[in-house]
Amino acid sequence: MKKQETLRQRDIRTAWMLILPSLLIILGITLQPILTTFILSFFETSQGQIVPTEFVGLSHYFNFIKDPIFWATIKRTLYFTFVSVALELVLGLGIAQLINSHPPGWKFLRTSLIIPWAVPTIVNGFMWRWIYNADYGALNGLLLQLGVIKHYVPWLIAPQRAMNLVILADIWHTVPFVALILQAALATIPEELEEAAAVDGATSWQRFVRIRLPLLRPAILVALVIRSVEAFRVFDIIYVTTNGGPAFGTVTISFLTYLETFSYGHIGNGSALSFLISLFTMGLAYIYIRFLYRPEVNP
Repeated sequence: MKKQETLRQRDIRTAWMLILPSLLIILGITLQPILTTFILSFFETSQGQIVPTEFVGLSHYFNFIKDPIFWATIKRTLYFTFVSVALELVLGLGIAQLINSHPPGWKFLRTSLIIPWAVPTIVNGFMWRWIYNADYGALNGLLLQLGVIKHYVPWLIAPQRAMNLVILADIWHTVPFVALILQAALATIPEELEEAAAVDGATSWQRFVRIRLPLLRPAILVALVIRSVEAFRVFDIIYVTTNGGPAFGTVTISFLTYLETFSYGHIGNGSALSFLISLFTMGLAYIYIRFLYRPEVNP
C-alpha cells in the first residue's frame, strides 16, 4: 500500500514538473497585462501614452461611479445582456427540444446549427449591417416585397430600435451555441424516467417541468454564465454594426472602455473601466451560481 502511494506521489510530482514550464508561461502572459492595467487605473497618464504621470488613487473609479453617463451605459449593457441571453435561452431550449424529438431531418438541422455559430462575429456584424442598410438592405427589400412597408426605412437611426436590432443580430449568431449545449444535455436524460411518468398520468408539460428542467439545470447554468459574461462584454458586433450610434444609443460598457482608452487617450480611465467590467461580470456569474447551482447530496 505504501509503495502504491509512493508511486502515485512520484507520478504527481512528475506531472507537475512537466506542466510547470507551460503553466509559468501562460501565467506570465496573462498576469502581466492584468497587473499593468490594474496599476494604470490608479494613475493619470500622458495623452495616448502608457506613461504614468500622477498618482490619483481611486479617483477614476469614484468619478465613474458618480458619472450619470457611466450608469446610463451600464443600464444599456444590462438591457442588452438580459434581453439577448433570455431570448437565446428560450429559443435554444425550444430548438434543443425539437431536435431531441427526432423529427424528419433532425440530423441535418443539428448540423446546420453550426453555420451561424461558426461565422466570425465581425463577419456577422458586417452581414447584419448590410441587411439593415437603409438604401439597399435585404430587410427593406423583403418587407417592401411583402407589402409590410411602403418605402425603405432607415432602421438604425433610432437608438432603442438600433439596440434591439443589434440584439437580434447577436441572437442569430449565438442561439445555436445554447441549443447545442442543451440538446447534448437532453440526450443524456434516460427515456425510462419520462416513460414511467407518462404511465403515471403526467402530461407533457408536467414531464418537462418536473423531469427535464431539473436535470437540465447544470447545462442551463453553463450556458447562462458563458453567454451572460460574453454579452456583458459585447463590443465587436456593436463596433461593426452601429459604431455606438446613433447618438451613443448602443454604447455598452466595453465600447465606452474602447472610447476612453483609444479614442480619447484616457488610459487611466480605460484601465479603471476594465476592472469595473470584471467586477460586474463576476457579480453576474455569482448570482447565477448562487441561485441555480444545486450540488448533489449523496445519502
